[in-house]
Amino acid sequence: MNATRNLSDKIFLFIKGLAMGAANKVPGVSGGTVAFVVGFYEELIYSLRKINRKAFMLLINRRYKSFYQYVNGRFLLLIFAGSTFSYFSVSRVLDFFLHHYELFVWSTFFGMILGSIYYIAKEFKNWSKKNIFTIVIGIVIGVAISLMSPAKENDNLWFVFFCGIIGVSGMTLPGLSGSFILILLGNYVLLLVDSVNELSKTIVDIFSWNFEFIHDQVRLRYLKIIGSFTLGSIFGLVVTSHILGFLLKKWHQIVTAILIGFIAGSLGIVWPWKKDVYKVENGNLLLDSQGNKIIENYQRYLPDLSDTNNWYAIGFILLGILILLVLERYGNSMKKLKI
Repeated sequence: MNATRNLSDKIFLFIKGLAMGAANKVPGVSGGTVAFVVGFYEELIYSLRKINRKAFMLLINRRYKSFYQYVNGRFLLLIFAGSTFSYFSVSRVLDFFLHHYELFVWSTFFGMILGSIYYIAKEFKNWSKKNIFTIVIGIVIGVAISLMSPAKENDNLWFVFFCGIIGVSGMTLPGLSGSFILILLGNYVLLLVDSVNELSKTIVDIFSWNFEFIHDQVRLRYLKIIGSFTLGSIFGLVVTSHILGFLLKKWHQIVTAILIGFIAGSLGIVWPWKKDVYKVENGNLLLDSQGNKIIENYQRYLPDLSDTNNWYAIGFILLGILILLVLERYGNSMKKLKI
């Protein structure tokens, strides 16, 4: 019985990681929101805080078992294994649906974020004037970010490292989409599409015992980029988790209030009814390194209710809310079982 429960615990943690990883890759959606709603956000932050001087001393002294237990190794390993696997599987399915059914995908995410606001607000107990003001500040920041225009692509390795630090924010800050921040920095396609695809090819080549890619300068460039981005992400994950852990411990209500604001402010990013506005220079459309049109911003509009597709979209919004309610119920049942 215990073995079965232990196995189910591991499977559920891996699935949570899958959901968080998929959410992190979708512009406008925060993996931190998934972690918050499903109920493992604070455990994630406090586990990452354990990656400190004491943890490194345990590693240096080859006390691997003590290190694994100290940093809550099973939890972190399964969550990040799920997130990593998601980048090469679930997120590609999402890419397909975004390409072919964009309106319905954004509608579902919009509903999920609406549901998450309801869930977090319901759990929030202290509606003081100070906390309400903090929520408003979070909303203003979230909306301001959604209205910013993207920069040009930049493959400088130090800038890519910085993108890793900033991009990982979606995992640690609910409501702040790391992938959307990468769009604003101009490097979303470079880092989360092109580089990931080249890394996938490289992994397949290695398992096929084919090392010809070491002579491919283009492939090596992308591997350097993804390597720099990964190092930046790891550095950012550890640093931001220490900062957030401290803030949550000292000002839990205020931090929660600003996170509610961030999530509410992100609704503008995932508003389903919008058109891409592309960058133009001297009357010509600007293209990225892969020949794709560069998005400057979005033109949002209200749905035409005479269009049947828009009613379907509203149905998907309700589906998104339902998904969050199911996740909430699941999260509560896991807490009762202490899983």
